[in-house]
Amino acid sequence: MGNIIRALVAFIPADRCQNYVVRDLQEMPLDKMVDLSGSQLRRVPVHVCSFRELVKLYLSDNHLSSLPLELGQLQNLQILALDFNNFKALPQVVCTLKELCILYLGNNKLCDLPNELSLLQNLRTLWVEANCLTQLPDVVCELSLLKTLHAGSNALRLLPGQFRHLRELRTIWLSGNQLTDFPPVLLHMPFLEVIDVDRNSIRYFPSLAHLSNLKLVIYDHNPCRNAPKVAKGVRRVGRWAEETPEPNHRKARRYALAEESQEAQASAPPPPLPSTNS
Repeated sequence: MGNIIRALVAFIPADRCQNYVVRDLQEMPLDKMVDLSGSQLRRVPVHVCSFRELVKLYLSDNHLSSLPLELGQLQNLQILALDFNNFKALPQVVCTLKELCILYLGNNKLCDLPNELSLLQNLRTLWVEANCLTQLPDVVCELSLLKTLHAGSNALRLLPGQFRHLRELRTIWLSGNQLTDFPPVLLHMPFLEVIDVDRNSIRYFPSLAHLSNLKLVIYDHNPCRNAPKVAKGVRRVGRWAEETPEPNHRKARRYALAEESQEAQASAPPPPLPSTNS
């Protein structure tokens, strides 16, 4: 019954009705956090924006497609969760929250990110997984303090060359995209610690042995014909992973030849039908 009431409240534009959702938030929470996740909201109660010392705001799993301009009053906000909503574009007001360290945008309908995102120079973690990105927006490369990027389950085919300028980046998650080649720019980022390219279409992996800080590489569920070479102590998750640090080249070759044979058989034309002439 409570969920039904919340759903009805979300449709009513009056502020006093939206305040039903935050009826217990009459003053600034002691932990400086507000969690309205899963509240069936279609708009953010403006009342929340009056808590100017707020540090964490969770709006996940609602029906939001816009944000009030009053959100810009939350200049102390460090964590903002907007994942699992209906955003087709990132509201500009988010880019005014210059203290943001963590921004969750996953599971929306984003096809791009605004250039103003570069104003978030304190951003350390960015989640944009499960959106509609066909390329990684260049503005991401301007987030100089970024340490973790979650960009899986999009439609990415490559990474921009300027991506190498993210010298603070330590982990990158690219699972479930449309990469056909291992992104060359990652070969020039020796500071990376975790690389995840699981569930793509990569057929060949270059050596990653020179990436001196690498700790984990996930390359499973790719049609690869070899395993990436890695330095001693680096964990691999994927085909031939048990053969760390060097893959068995004979085994890899046998597999590649068997795969080629299967592909040749699959692409071969069907045998001709028997003649019906006597």
